[in-house]
Amino acid sequence: MYRLIRKILFSFSAETAHAITFRLLHILHYIPFARSIIKAIYRVRDKDGELRREVFGLSFKNPVGMAAGLDKNGEFYNDLGNFGFSFVEIGSLTPEAQPGNPKPRLFRLIEDNAIINRMGINNKGVKYTVAQLQKHAPNVIIGGNIAKASTTPNDEAYKDYERAFSLLYDYVDYFTVNVSCPNVKDLTVLQDVGYLSDIIDRLLTLRRYYDEYRPILLKISPDIPYDHVDRIVELALTSGLDGIIATNTTNSREGLNTDAQKLSSIGNGGLSGQPLYEKSLAMVRYIHRKTNGILPIIGVGGIMTPEQAKEMLDAGASLIQIYTGFIYNGPGFVRRILKYLKSHK
Repeated sequence: MYRLIRKILFSFSAETAHAITFRLLHILHYIPFARSIIKAIYRVRDKDGELRREVFGLSFKNPVGMAAGLDKNGEFYNDLGNFGFSFVEIGSLTPEAQPGNPKPRLFRLIEDNAIINRMGINNKGVKYTVAQLQKHAPNVIIGGNIAKASTTPNDEAYKDYERAFSLLYDYVDYFTVNVSCPNVKDLTVLQDVGYLSDIIDRLLTLRRYYDEYRPILLKISPDIPYDHVDRIVELALTSGLDGIIATNTTNSREGLNTDAQKLSSIGNGGLSGQPLYEKSLAMVRYIHRKTNGILPIIGVGGIMTPEQAKEMLDAGASLIQIYTGFIYNGPGFVRRILKYLKSHK
């Protein structure tokens, strides 16, 4: 069934197909029992609790989450939960709304089971998302992915992170600090430990003023060298960061099957999907070994099969996230992963 639906959706531009899909999800809100039926079809029963995970003080029903970037504004997290996700990361969010980069900015590489995006962190701003979270109580764990505005200079970036953090604090379960999106000019420079330590220290200080503890994670690029990863890991261990998300999208185009002329016409942007998997897997494995397993890792990047999901967990990830795999494999993908994990304990 999804092969037919995918064929129809893929006849539209990637961003148009995205909008159509979410419009259809919105329509389902008005059809009696539709969401209950979806939940019954796609959720996996886990009476014995084999799929549960306790990570950075939170209890996850299963280890599979939706990565940031799909539900940018916190409008469909419960719908995604009905497809089996135990957590949904919303955002990236900036303090004020921003339009992102000019269209077209989202492209499929079907020959590679991949997507290139240069969205530019388009979002409706933190306050809009807070209103959504107030209106619709989440039935999944919510991560808040925060970033600086495109127009904010790097030496003032900490102000955007502080503001987004403060506005969202009472409405999400954990935070992700995004300093690794390749689609905002100079954002990845913030992965430099000098900039990074200032941002992290300020957020950790702010957290002390709240009654509830919210874990803070850092999302890193797959393109940074391992000696730089070592410095980030040291910062994480000494500062009190709760975990690492490995990884964001990549600027690399190495080993793609897509025609070079097509790639040239698309231009720059972050690559996600199947070609990213080995880089993300290697990064997860490296960080796990480097920290002797004491720093929780969310593994994300190119997970396209249930076998890869298990391999990522076996490499040291405490949890995993998917995005492009969900687009290519359809709404039953989470169920397939969870059933595979239960049968390969």
